[in-house]
Amino acid sequence: QYSPHCVPGPDGEIDPSEITLPGCSCRRSSCVAPECSCLRRGDNYSGPRLLGAEQEGFARPVFECNALCPCGESCRNRLVQRGLRLRLQVFRTASKGWGVRPLEPVPRGTFVCEYAGEVLGAAEARRRSRAQSPQDSNYLLAVREHLHDGRVLETFVDPTRVGNVGRFLNHSCEPNLVMVPVRVHSAVPRLALFAAADIPAGEELCYDYSGRFHNSLGSSREPKPLEEENRPRKPCYCGSPTCASFLPWDSSLFSTP
Repeated sequence: QYSPHCVPGPDGEIDPSEITLPGCSCRRSSCVAPECSCLRRGDNYSGPRLLGAEQEGFARPVFECNALCPCGESCRNRLVQRGLRLRLQVFRTASKGWGVRPLEPVPRGTFVCEYAGEVLGAAEARRRSRAQSPQDSNYLLAVREHLHDGRVLETFVDPTRVGNVGRFLNHSCEPNLVMVPVRVHSAVPRLALFAAADIPAGEELCYDYSGRFHNSLGSSREPKPLEEENRPRKPCYCGSPTCASFLPWDSSLFSTP
């Protein structure tokens, strides 16, 4: 089932459409930093492009103005919520199954699409992961945001049954997209993918499944696979000079909580 945005999973723990974030009090048509409370960390966008995705070696938080903000739909701090604007094509690759490519040039920093699906609680995400066989396609994505006080926020999105074009994006060890958690109406982030470089029309769009691209290694290092699981790693066919030979592996969903 196609859905442009995330939907609640069957466990009912999280509703990503619920409005839980406060709005700003700006009275102008387009908010500016530092007056706007949604822009407390500075400007997010320059026109249709993301600013500072690789600042200080990690992706900084992005808060867009939301339904409770009086600034209006023309505010420049509303980008991801406007949805997909590029012409994208799902196509059959030579060795990786389906893939996605743009039918027009994509400038660096441009919002490409969300990775949308069912938002799951940790227990349901673990149950689905354990139910998969090595031959199954795995679309379930675990995103961990490391806060300054040491806490880690986890978001689990699975587009296997409900999702959008983002489910067809392949991994690359040298990707041209970067994933940034963007919060709009809810504390549940939207997993937004932006162009990490100027991308010509027809080039396959890929991102790093491990999350290490544009993030410091110390905070997002890939967990080592558990010896007792003995699950085979899936080969990586990205073809980049720095290819790790295998797709990123996160054993935490297979371990005992």
